[in-house]
Amino acid sequence: IAGDFTKYDQHAVQQINRNIELIRYCKFGEDLLLLELINRVSTSTDRGTPVVKPKVSQYKTISEYLEQADSELIDRYEALKSFLLSLGEDVEEKTTNSYVAFRRLKNFACIELRVSSNEILIFTKVNPDSIELEDEFTRDVRNIGHFGTGDLEIRLKSAEDLVKAQPLLIKSYESS
Repeated sequence: IAGDFTKYDQHAVQQINRNIELIRYCKFGEDLLLLELINRVSTSTDRGTPVVKPKVSQYKTISEYLEQADSELIDRYEALKSFLLSLGEDVEEKTTNSYVAFRRLKNFACIELRVSSNEILIFTKVNPDSIELEDEFTRDVRNIGHFGTGDLEIRLKSAEDLVKAQPLLIKSYESS
C-alpha cells in the first residue's frame, strides 16, 4: 500500500514469482480514504515450492455444474453475474473449484449452483440479525459449514428472487 506507484514498480511486481497486490491510497479531506487496487499478480507456486495436485475430489466443480445446468438456471446465473459486475468497476470475479466469488478488496458474494434443485445459493456479507429472514429465500449460515464466505444465504429459485435479492447484494457490496 502506497500513495502511488511508478510503471517500474508495476513491472517489477510482474517479474517476481509471488502473490503481490499493489494498492494505492488517496486521502480526500479528513474523513475519506480511497483504496484502489492497481495491480494483482497471482502465481501457481508459493515460495518456490511446487503445487501439489490434490486427490480427485468426490465433489463436482462449479464448472461441471455449469455444464450440467439447464438453460433457465444458466440464464439466471448470467443475470446475477451481470448485476454483480455492474455494481462497480472495482468488482472482480474469481472462480474456484467450489464456487464463484465476487469481490472488491474482500468477497461480498460467493455463488454455488444446485443443479438438482435448479437453484442458486449466494453467500453474502450481510448480518442476518439486521434483516427479517424469509423461509426458502434467506437463511442464517453463521454456524453452518458452506463453501465461500458470508453469513447470509440467499436462494434464487426464479428471476423474481433475483429482483428481491438485489438490495441485499448491494448492501453486501457496500460493506466489503
